[in-house]
Amino acid sequence: MNQQIPNHAHEPKSLWRTRYGIGLLVLGAVAAFFLLTEHRAHVFGALPFLLILACPLMHLFMHRGHGDHGHHRGSEQPRIEAEEPGQPTQTNQGDRS
Repeated sequence: MNQQIPNHAHEPKSLWRTRYGIGLLVLGAVAAFFLLTEHRAHVFGALPFLLILACPLMHLFMHRGHGDHGHHRGSEQPRIEAEEPGQPTQTNQGDRS
């Protein structure tokens, strides 16, 4: 009798689910623990600077650099709405030319 083997049986495991991946995670956790306990003063001394550095980084990544300053196309092009089947197309009433 021929038994069919599912396709996912031959897929390679993720590194983090192997014996070596778990060992790396444990080693990293132990290293982080000893680094933080031995160098606590250095870490706490850097926290104010990291907080100050977080402000411009959040501004950059959350606003995505603001893109094109002053070139917003909101008033020049009509807004395209998602259409449902059987519904008439709606246009923006404020864009009368």
